Amino acid sequence: MKKLMIAALLATVLSAHANDVAEGRAKAESACALCHGPTGMATLPNAPNLAGQQAIYLSEQLRNYRSGKRQNEVMNMIAKPLSDADISHLAAWFSAVKVTAEAP
Repeated sequence: MKKLMIAALLATVLSAHANDVAEGRAKAESACALCHGPTGMATLPNAPNLAGQQAIYLSEQLRNYRSGKRQNEVMNMIAKPLSDADISHLAAWFSAVKVTAEAP
């Protein structure tokens, strides 16, 4: 019985995470892709790559932009209308993108 409850809880958590990732991807396509690229790999030289960053870091930075604690003219405007749920979804999406590196 205990294993069944743990399995059900894990399935719920994974399902919620998948929904967060999907919603984050949709939000990123409209709000983030121009500068940070559709998968979080920046298309502008002065925009950071977001792909593969830790969700907790991304969430904190978006909240800091939203509150004005962190200053960037563009990011402050973009983050201002984001809800806590939007921020969680975006962080889930960008942290779910896998980044690999290869030695030359």
